[in-house]
Amino acid sequence: AGKAASLHWTGERAVSVLLLGLLPAAYLCPGPAVDYSLAAALTLHGHWGLGQVITDYVHGDVPIKVANTGLYVLSALTFAGLCHFNYQDVGICKAVAMLWSL
Repeated sequence: AGKAASLHWTGERAVSVLLLGLLPAAYLCPGPAVDYSLAAALTLHGHWGLGQVITDYVHGDVPIKVANTGLYVLSALTFAGLCHFNYQDVGICKAVAMLWSL
């Protein structure tokens, strides 16, 4: 379990660094590649964060299984929703730019 935990921790740091790089990229060169990268990285970052909340605060085999199943459903719907928004609407980068221009 130690090796898996270490790899997971490294993955979390990598996604965080990726998000730090995607933020200026979203401003400097917005487009589909950045939109879909943000959709994936934000979903994964949120999934891991909420997974840690479950680990810390949900106890008992059945509640943990229910919470984790709910988390996977939520994460899948989040990613699908962001991809749908990127494909059918203006995309994440342009949407944030539009919000800033208000």
